[in-house]
Amino acid sequence: MSRFLFPRWSNALLPTLMVVGGLLPLYVVLFVAYGFSPKTLEVGYEPPQPVPFSHALHAGELGMDCRYCHNTVEKAAHAAVPPTQTCMNCHKWVRPESPKLEKVKESYETGMPIDWIYVNKIADYSYFNHSAHVNRGVGCVECHGRVDQMEVVYRHEPLSMGWCLDCHRNPTDRLRPVSEITNLAYDQRTELTYEERVALKDLYHINPSENCSTCHR
Repeated sequence: MSRFLFPRWSNALLPTLMVVGGLLPLYVVLFVAYGFSPKTLEVGYEPPQPVPFSHALHAGELGMDCRYCHNTVEKAAHAAVPPTQTCMNCHKWVRPESPKLEKVKESYETGMPIDWIYVNKIADYSYFNHSAHVNRGVGCVECHGRVDQMEVVYRHEPLSMGWCLDCHRNPTDRLRPVSEITNLAYDQRTELTYEERVALKDLYHINPSENCSTCHR
């Protein structure tokens, strides 16, 4: 049995193998950091919903205010998913025979909720309060994008820790008058001067925390 595990000519490859081996952990770290980040895995997430509800039609063309359906957004941590009764407030009279409403009518008749699929959902170990943001001039569009232009809602932002911290460190450009929080077409960067946005920061007493316990309780 030879006392050499590999042929002698393989010795010439050792320097190359050592360099590649030394860089391999770096490649792995970069691959994991980027390849498994919320930005690459979840931005653009667009699951098919059990009912083909068009935000482009309701929030866009018809101009329905976000708060009609998500009616707890100003007073609770969670923006409520509307119950079937909310849908039927209109659809008892509006296109009640549409085949798209079959599951809505079934839910209304049986009392069983529709199994909507969450699109913008943060991890269970993180805490986010909608009311704390919208009541201080952070509009829906900052996190959810132009939902009024989406036929099927998709995740517009990564909602990652780094992304949230970027806003907490530089909130000024994300602020608008509270009266405009559901106006998705409103762009405070063009509608307001920088000084006016700073004035809003002072008016709403905004001093975002960067402490871990703010979101991880």
